[in-house]
Amino acid sequence: MTAPTPAVRSRLAGLDGAELPAYLYDLTALGEHAAAVRAALPERVELYYAAKANPEPEILAALGPYVDGYEVSSGGELAHVAKAVPGRPLAFSGPGKTPAELAAALELGVERFHVESLHELRVLAALAARTASGREAVPGVLLRFNLPLAAASLEGSSLAMGGRPTPFGLDPAEADEAVRLLTDGTCPQLRLLGVHAHLASGLDAPEQLAVAESVVAWAAGLAARHGIGLAEVNVGGGMSVDYAAPGSRFDWESYGAGLARLADAHPGLTLRIEPGRALTAYCGWYATEVLDVKRSHGEEFAVVRGGTHHMRTPATKGHDQPCTVIPVSEWPHPWPRPAAAGERVTLTGQLCTPKDLLSRHVPAPGLRAGDRVAFGLAGAYAWNISHHDFLMHARPGFHFLAPGGHTPA
Repeated sequence: MTAPTPAVRSRLAGLDGAELPAYLYDLTALGEHAAAVRAALPERVELYYAAKANPEPEILAALGPYVDGYEVSSGGELAHVAKAVPGRPLAFSGPGKTPAELAAALELGVERFHVESLHELRVLAALAARTASGREAVPGVLLRFNLPLAAASLEGSSLAMGGRPTPFGLDPAEADEAVRLLTDGTCPQLRLLGVHAHLASGLDAPEQLAVAESVVAWAAGLAARHGIGLAEVNVGGGMSVDYAAPGSRFDWESYGAGLARLADAHPGLTLRIEPGRALTAYCGWYATEVLDVKRSHGEEFAVVRGGTHHMRTPATKGHDQPCTVIPVSEWPHPWPRPAAAGERVTLTGQLCTPKDLLSRHVPAPGLRAGDRVAFGLAGAYAWNISHHDFLMHARPGFHFLAPGGHTPA
C-alpha cells in the first residue's frame, strides 16, 4: 500500500497550498514496520540501519528501539548520526574514506570499520597507532570483499556493487595478505572482527538468502585457511523495494528463517544485515499540489509544485513514483478550472527540462488544478539524493508525525 496513512492524510488536509510541496513521515508506521522486521530476525542477527537511505534525525531516533546500530559512509554522516543518536554503535563504510574521516571516527570511538583496500587498512592502522592512548577498545575491522557471484545471482539486482569489476571492497586475491596484516602482529592497533560483503541491491528474499549463504561460506573458508575464528560476517543490505508493485514487500519472515538456519550452522558467528531503503521507504510521502493541467500533442500533463529536484528517485531509477490523487473541491479563481479530459495524466514538476517526470500516464480521470497528489515510497533516497539548488526553488516542508501530534521541521 502506498496510499497515505490516516495521519498523513489528516496533516496534508491541514496544509495550505503555499506550504506544499512537503515531506510527511509517519513515525508510527515506521516503528511498526521496523518492529516487524526485528521480530522476523533471529537473535544472533544484528540489524544496522544504513543511514544513507534517510538520515533525518527524527527517522534515526524513531528506529532506535529496533536497530543494533547504524552504518555511515562519510565523515559528514558520521558526525550527523553520532549527534542524532549519541552513544549508539556505528559502522564506518565507504570506498573512499579520507585520513581525516578515519581520524574523526577513531576520535568518536567508532569500533567497527568496513575496510575497502590494503592501503586503507594501513592508513587506519597508522592513525590508530597515533591515537591509541586513552582508547578503551581496540578498533575492529571487517574486511569488505568484492566476492564472485554467479551471473544468475545478480539477475534480479537493481544495482550491483560486487560479483563483477567495481571500485568496492578488496579483490578476493588480496584476502590472505589482508588477514595476515591483521593477525601476524603487523597491525596490533587493530583487531580482525570478520568479513563484510554488500554485493547487490534490489534482491528478493530467496536471492538475498542465497547471497548471504555464499558470503558466509566464503568467510568460513578464509578463516579455516588461516586457522582463525571470525566473530562477525556482515552480508549487507539491498532488500528489494518494488516501485512498480508497491503492494509487494520483501519477505522478512522467510529471510529471517533462512538466516536462523545459517546462524545455527555457524555457532558463535554473529551475522549482521544493514538495510536502508527497505526499512524507511514505506513511511514517507512527498505531497504536492497540481498547478496546471494542459494538453500537448495528444497527451495530458499535470504540472505540480516541486519536482525531481526535491525527489530525484524516479529520475535516478527510471521508474514512475507510485502516487495517490486527493481531490480538492475549492477553486478560488473566477475562470474555468483546468482539468484532464482523458483517463491518464503524466505528472511533471516545475523544472525547465523534459526529464522532470515524477510519474507517467497515471490513471487520474478528471484531475484538476488545485488537487493534491501524495507520492508514496518517499521515505528513502528521495530528498537527500536530490539536486536541491537547480533553479533555486524553495525547499519543501518536513513533517514528522508521531503519536498524539506532529512535529514540523
